[in-house]
Amino acid sequence: MKNHFAMFAFVLLMLGPCALPGFAQGSSGTVKGVCKDAQGAPIVDGVVVFANQDNGQKYNLKTNKKGEYFSLGVVAGNYKVTLYKNADDAKANKELFHFNKFQVTLDENTLDFDMKKQAEDAAKGQGLTPEQIKAQQEAQEKQKKEVNTVKVLNEKIVAANTAMKAGDFDTAIATLTEATQMDATRDIIWAQLADAYLGSALKQTDRAEKSKRLDEAAADYRKAVDIKQKSMDAATKKNPDDNKHLAAYYNNFGEAAGKSGKIDDAVKAYTQAAQVNPEGAAGYYYNAGAVLTNAGKVDDAIAAFDKCIAADPNRADAYYQKGVNLIGKATLQGDKMVAPQGTAEAFQKYLELQPTGSYADVAKQMLASIGAPIETGFGTKKKAAVKK
Repeated sequence: MKNHFAMFAFVLLMLGPCALPGFAQGSSGTVKGVCKDAQGAPIVDGVVVFANQDNGQKYNLKTNKKGEYFSLGVVAGNYKVTLYKNADDAKANKELFHFNKFQVTLDENTLDFDMKKQAEDAAKGQGLTPEQIKAQQEAQEKQKKEVNTVKVLNEKIVAANTAMKAGDFDTAIATLTEATQMDATRDIIWAQLADAYLGSALKQTDRAEKSKRLDEAAADYRKAVDIKQKSMDAATKKNPDDNKHLAAYYNNFGEAAGKSGKIDDAVKAYTQAAQVNPEGAAGYYYNAGAVLTNAGKVDDAIAAFDKCIAADPNRADAYYQKGVNLIGKATLQGDKMVAPQGTAEAFQKYLELQPTGSYADVAKQMLASIGAPIETGFGTKKKAAVKK
């Protein structure tokens, strides 16, 4: 879903009282070590805290890209040494591991953190059988494989997005197809692949090829929806952003279906998006209204724009589009155009909200065509009354 680590030589960060000037050089020693995670990889930008148990003095040492830490001038004494994954975890006191009663002498002192070995030792200490220890190791290897897979998939997503921004949708499709072959259980990959097919479809001049790519986009959005929904149903802890992502998939599915002429499927998808994410309902109902307007389904379009307005009463363009559909139902009585009830109100509300909007002139023309009054004071400030 890109981190770059700075290059470090051995870096010493001393927080707290630092090296007190009262101590002679001969009363301190050197500490160093290597920190590795449960997969045996170096812990980069980790924090190792040496806390003197006698006087409370602390030394915060940062690990380099090899997971190494090093410091001169650590006062000899009895220390609690704690490893943190990063500076934020150190502030939150979320440790990975610690050693008690580590003696710093006047010589060189080495203390390594090997989280894989610590886990194995802990398992043995808990009386686990060799089979159970093996199962733990397999789980760790699985996690390591997952980390590598995610890294490669992220690289492919980035490459595909770069290609799409350049208009090279075929390259994006090929790259994301490779990603789905690596792992077909990621909703984001199917959604990105659908985006690529949708973008490429709009560039096609051959009607059959365009239709084929729109169908592929719709199918891939559907896969993204299904995977995301299953993931949400299985989750014990709900993520508030999940509903927004799922609704976005429904919305994009609606766009692909609408461009394919599958109006019912499109409207259903937009409605599902609004139900999943009520906060964005106005936008989804507006999209449904637009599809229905283009399909000539005037009454259904008006109903969709009414839902949009109910969700967001200040959505100016929804009033305008409602008015356009209503005036499409106008009839002639002699030389006079008679529009359905609510037509003038829709255009007037648009002008109230957007007096200089992109549709303002057309809205005024529509009002004039049905003989409705045109409010010209929208957007101007009334002069304050002058006291006599």
